[in-house]
Amino acid sequence: MDLFEKITLKEVAKILNRKFRGSENHLIHGLSEIHNVQKGDLIYCDHPKYYKLALNSQADTIIINDEVEAPKGKAIIISETPFEDYNKLSKLFFPESKPSKEPRNQKIHPTATIYPNVYIGENVHIGEYSTIYTGACIMDHVSIGKHVKIGPNSVIGHYAFYYKQHEDKHEQMHSIGNVKINDFAEIGALCTIDKGVSASTIIGEGTKIDNQVHIGHDTVIGNNCLIASGAGISGCVVIENGVKIWGQVGCASNVRIGENAVVLGQSGVSKNIEGNKTYFGTPCKESMQKFKEMAALQKLPEIIKNI
Repeated sequence: MDLFEKITLKEVAKILNRKFRGSENHLIHGLSEIHNVQKGDLIYCDHPKYYKLALNSQADTIIINDEVEAPKGKAIIISETPFEDYNKLSKLFFPESKPSKEPRNQKIHPTATIYPNVYIGENVHIGEYSTIYTGACIMDHVSIGKHVKIGPNSVIGHYAFYYKQHEDKHEQMHSIGNVKINDFAEIGALCTIDKGVSASTIIGEGTKIDNQVHIGHDTVIGNNCLIASGAGISGCVVIENGVKIWGQVGCASNVRIGENAVVLGQSGVSKNIEGNKTYFGTPCKESMQKFKEMAALQKLPEIIKNI
């Protein structure tokens, strides 16, 4: 997420009270975590498994718990606790807002319909002819396009479910991302859409989401998708255009569902699946293959009996 004002390496190192390597005037444009990084960002890395990935990423500044040299054109901040230091910066530059009776940087189009008992946070945009039904909670940094419907008691922009285990405790990563819901999308009742950790959770144009669906942080859903009741989509998932996900489907994080794929009810998606095919089961397979396996399995007791 871009900072409101760029800051120098020297200034950040002073805030954290850490040593640094690189030009003291090296500029930091934004904060990000390693999976959504772009040029100019600062990220953290606290495990040798990810050192190479972090140092070779688009990030220009890395908080790291190793005495490494700064790659050319980049800067290093050496820290015993990179996660905690990154969190400190996130909370400093992107603090949580406090409830206020006065609107705070809200842009709500006059044609939008806002029912009673709706909470709208800071830096929220609601477009033309959109409708927000009773009890919905639109938290900070949410952008809602034109002709969008948000069902009763849905929560849009809650913090990401993202934790770092430290000894026997779990420390939450401070979420600084947002949610973008594009034109003609519909969100049912009692849905939850988490904001990105450091980027955007996106619902595509014309996508329709049924009641009681959860969408995790940084997930990107394409245009004209259908997601039925009870589905749970983890963080950092990419769902391409035209996908249909039926009831009670579970989807693991960091997977991609190809364009126009259909995932039948109560299936589990644990890895990338191709588009233009129908899937079923846990872990899901192409539906016809899965149905053949199930039919064969029904014959197993008789086969064992005849052995």
